[in-house]
Amino acid sequence: MSIALIVLAAGMGTRMNSDLPKVLHELAGAPLVVHAMKSGEALSPEKIVVVTGNGADAVEKAVTKWNPDAQVALQAEQNGTGHAVMQARAALEGFTGDAIVLYGDTPFIQPETLEKMLYARRTHDVVVLGFEVPDTSVRYGRLVTTGDDLSAIVEFKDATEAQRQITLCNSGVICADAGLLFSLLDDVTNDNAAGEYYLTDIVALARQRGMNATVVRCDETETLGVNTRAELARAEQMYQARARLAAMEDGVTLHAPDTVIFAHDTVIGRDAIIEPQVVFGPGVTIETGARIRAFSHLEGCHVSRGATVGPFARLRPGAELAEDVHIGNFVEIKNATIDEGAKVNHLTYIGDAEIGKKTNIGAGTITCNYDGVFKHRTTIGANVFIGSNTMLVAPVKVGNFAMTATGTIVTRDVPSGDMAVGRAKQENKAGFADRFFEKLEAKKASQSKESK
Repeated sequence: MSIALIVLAAGMGTRMNSDLPKVLHELAGAPLVVHAMKSGEALSPEKIVVVTGNGADAVEKAVTKWNPDAQVALQAEQNGTGHAVMQARAALEGFTGDAIVLYGDTPFIQPETLEKMLYARRTHDVVVLGFEVPDTSVRYGRLVTTGDDLSAIVEFKDATEAQRQITLCNSGVICADAGLLFSLLDDVTNDNAAGEYYLTDIVALARQRGMNATVVRCDETETLGVNTRAELARAEQMYQARARLAAMEDGVTLHAPDTVIFAHDTVIGRDAIIEPQVVFGPGVTIETGARIRAFSHLEGCHVSRGATVGPFARLRPGAELAEDVHIGNFVEIKNATIDEGAKVNHLTYIGDAEIGKKTNIGAGTITCNYDGVFKHRTTIGANVFIGSNTMLVAPVKVGNFAMTATGTIVTRDVPSGDMAVGRAKQENKAGFADRFFEKLEAKKASQSKESK
């Protein structure tokens, strides 16, 4: 059966008190709407339609950056969830299969839960995702059921006192045949307390047509919606707790789990070691047996087996570390390949570069890659020794088994086996330091007298 996702992402999100659309606030380094899309993408949908409204251009940019095949439909006026889903109709013209409605501010729906909904669709026309609550004062819509049979969804503001005592609540996630979904929505009216077109009305309408509906249950935490900054912070805490536990269950050592921050797509191999206060931005892969030492920040990079990074290191996008590479304290790597066994251990910036096997980069080395307009590459061969405080002015190449003297500024290619020396000749001026400091001390004493 073909599947289409309809992700509702048009809301204002006024309680976020932000100029940024609510669904673009980030959780684990990705917009909330991306998390919703990821949950559904695990089902290999044929179509993805995101319904935008507030900040439509920015939301569309984020959506298509994540998935260029996703389509966007505009809800110019927010007239309820049923009206929002109807905006996806044109994008799904000719589609035959099931449609699943998700929400751009609900990031924790699990793919396994959606698979259960699809399984339930084999025997039911409409499937709704619900959850139990211990406190009946919560203002969620209620699911009116008899056994597994769902007869209606009642919004809290429209519910009777008896209906408000029901503990089974509506998540808003619905699965139905796409054609049926839009057919039912054609009959939805806005005759309710909010004057809106409720998606939830389709259950009662389906029953009126002699169709059946059911509920698939999930844990309430999966249905957590993010509407405020406080809820966003809570969602981040929940995500990080899950990610840390999953990493440890997969064989990753976390010395201080509560201090490690994961991104939504962080991948870490078994027997890797992550020390305290490490932050992973998006796009990081750490292979088996690597060690990331304390207070390091990694983003958009790949660290191979047996490599060590840090402490206090920064790997930026495009950093590619081969096996057994050593990246030390206060080292920054950007858009650079560091080959097997190479060492960059102290106070160094390597950007737009290639470093060969078993090369040693001395402390204070900088690849001067930017001329104010263009970026240029530095290529350093294998078994090279780069002396401390070397400046490599790109574009420049250093051949295999070459070396640079400490303090050298390299502006020309260095052939294999050569040593580059590019520094001023040292002069020692006899007695100059004594005379210089005597003069300064005398001046200081004179100023002290005048101030009294």
